[in-house]
Amino acid sequence: MTAQAGKGYTDEVNVQILVSLMKHHGVCRVVASPGTTNVTLVACLQRDPYFTVYSSVDERSAAYMACGIAAETGEPVALSCTGATASRNYIPGLTEAFYRKLPVLAVTSTQHLGRIGHMYPQVIDRTNELNDICRVSVQCPTVHSADDLWACEANLNCALLELTREGGGPVHVNMVTTYSGNFDVAELPTARAVDRVERGGKLPSMAGKRVAVYVGAHRAWSDSEVEACEAFCERYGAVVFCDHTSNYPGAHGVMGALVATQAHYYSECRNVDVMVHVGEVSGAYASPGSKEVWRVSLDGQPRDPFGKLRYVFDMGEEEFFRAYAEIEGTPSVPDLAAEWRAEDERIRAKIPELPFSNIWCAQHMAPTLPEGSVLHLGILNSLRSWNFFPVDSSIRAYCNTGGFGIDGCMSTLIGASLASTEKTFFGVVGDLACFYDLNSLGNRHVARNVRIMVVDNGVGTEFKNFNHKAAAFGEEADAYMAARGHYGNRSHELLRHYAEDLGFEYLSASTKDEFLAAAERFTAPEQAERPMLFEVFTDSKDESDALEIMYEVGTNAAGKAKDAVRGILGDKGVAAVKKILGR
Repeated sequence: MTAQAGKGYTDEVNVQILVSLMKHHGVCRVVASPGTTNVTLVACLQRDPYFTVYSSVDERSAAYMACGIAAETGEPVALSCTGATASRNYIPGLTEAFYRKLPVLAVTSTQHLGRIGHMYPQVIDRTNELNDICRVSVQCPTVHSADDLWACEANLNCALLELTREGGGPVHVNMVTTYSGNFDVAELPTARAVDRVERGGKLPSMAGKRVAVYVGAHRAWSDSEVEACEAFCERYGAVVFCDHTSNYPGAHGVMGALVATQAHYYSECRNVDVMVHVGEVSGAYASPGSKEVWRVSLDGQPRDPFGKLRYVFDMGEEEFFRAYAEIEGTPSVPDLAAEWRAEDERIRAKIPELPFSNIWCAQHMAPTLPEGSVLHLGILNSLRSWNFFPVDSSIRAYCNTGGFGIDGCMSTLIGASLASTEKTFFGVVGDLACFYDLNSLGNRHVARNVRIMVVDNGVGTEFKNFNHKAAAFGEEADAYMAARGHYGNRSHELLRHYAEDLGFEYLSASTKDEFLAAAERFTAPEQAERPMLFEVFTDSKDESDALEIMYEVGTNAAGKAKDAVRGILGDKGVAAVKKILGR
């Protein structure tokens, strides 16, 4: 006897999420073609009264039918087909939809993506699409972890939002199936939906909410942009969460790294209802603990690095801040900037004498950088170290967080220095980053407004930090993971000769006293006669110890107790206890 399928939805989570989000985004009409890989999806659609499903054996005809429905109704229409060449027959109709900007959602079902190219029957490569058949194409694998779930929701929201963005058009979803025969799921999960807010559209309410503005890497703010953001913060009691690359000079800005990276202490000021996300890729690795994120960007794309995206505002930042500042009604009353500053001051006062390290150098040099200068930081260790300490609000700061590689830190600084010869440009990089980009120092255009500090510990100190995965290997990590011993193995002569032969003024320090003496010359406000290279010799153990101190300076008894419990139970055990307690 043939087994009977249950009467509910499939247990394939990626399919459940797609169906749930189709309902949220108003995709209620479907043209389905017969097949095996799309059985789980079609069964869910035909059983749900929200959807009207039409049948078409010929996928080419199905795609054109969807064009007709979309043009007539002005609403999105979905297509569903199986594996093999079925999806290839969508190409003519999707081409029509692309050039007419018709919102057609083409869902092609497929076997496991790892089977592509391994001679499995009915498996073809759909990972690259023609550039004029869809506005976006996403892969939707099966869900086995929290990361899979996030990726599935994020990709599907991206695709569904693109159906109607900037006039609309077709999109493609490649949906993996496991051919599950379990259709006993009674209700769909409420998938995390993302909505787009267009210019002139209805603005979701922010009244009564605790609000933070998170600024990633950002170009220099104009006066009018700062004015708009400050007015927004005044109205909603908001704080602007910054790192050096945020470049925000307003009164509500706070350097949040010290408070937000405490390992054994979670400050209540981090709890916010809405986090407004502006700017680009951040290297801060810290944020407020928001319930939901509202992304504001002219590109209108639903970027979701925090996994809590709720709205994407397709508008400029200044337009967003002014629109919300001018909304009538009762504003929020908390002063989160004051809360953050008080917490920062309380924790900062506990910082003990640090070991000689990049962090210690930042602590003592950051307050002495000349007003109006420019600071370029190497990724990870240098950026992290300097983010603990504020600089003057007139100083702009940058880091290559876009591609996030160690190559090119000094070249970027040199390029910037050529464009603004009246400013002094400071750079802080590690020794591996310096030698990776060493040829840039030989460029004949390097001018006297360039000053580079190289923190030389003879190793990729990032991989020696107490909290890095490679640190668990101890000295075994040195040879290959952390690349110890290259480039003269902390030679005190190699960089000196190279820099001086190229016309640089060379400074060096191996102790705190030597550093303070040389730093006075290095940070002098007047223009120097020559570019400078300041080599600071530290030890990777001191670097790691300094970082651990900064991460634990805010430790309290409750934090230690939680850590002890986690050490005994592990992450899974803690999660199980929370589930039992309903937390």
